[in-house]
Amino acid sequence: MIENGAVLPMFYLPPVDFFTKLAAFKPDVVFEQEEHFPKQTYRNRANIYSPDGVQTLTVPIVKGSKNHTKTKDVRISYDFRWQRAHWMGLQTCYRRSAYFEYYEDDFAPFYEKQPAFLLDYNAQLLELLFRLLKIKQQILFTDTYEASYPNLNDLRNAFSAKNIPDTEQKPYFQVFEEREGFLKNLSIVDLLFNQGPQAVNYL
Repeated sequence: MIENGAVLPMFYLPPVDFFTKLAAFKPDVVFEQEEHFPKQTYRNRANIYSPDGVQTLTVPIVKGSKNHTKTKDVRISYDFRWQRAHWMGLQTCYRRSAYFEYYEDDFAPFYEKQPAFLLDYNAQLLELLFRLLKIKQQILFTDTYEASYPNLNDLRNAFSAKNIPDTEQKPYFQVFEEREGFLKNLSIVDLLFNQGPQAVNYL
């Protein structure tokens, strides 16, 4: 097991704060896959900046994926066309941003294919984000569930989808900031589509 590193959750299009914390411990990071899946977290949702303020994109999961299902076993539901809704949401929110067209061909395939498991989907998206942000980080998963990690910084519950983090976040240009001002800790795609290659320097 890695020492003096961190254990992190696996999120869908994670918030900026996730990458800030990851940067402090990389490359000594492992990702949790054995925990019982917690509801209403960034594991299956992301916040973006819409013309009306914060818009939450939620990946629906198969019913029965409650607290007693391991994260690695949670299946994505395709009962309705959520991928089309997410992709249209991203286009509506970021088509006017400086770099959306630069990156859209990288993201578009994720809103067409239908992977079975949420963890696989999130991990593939995270690998893409690492590549686009030029972050050298291997994705390693936990082998067993541990209630605590004496030799690791346990960040599994360090991110709340309900509360804005206390971490200092320097403002950067956002497409709709004239409406609501600067919104902290949105999905990393907000930073990427607005700042492009400069996003890694921001982090």
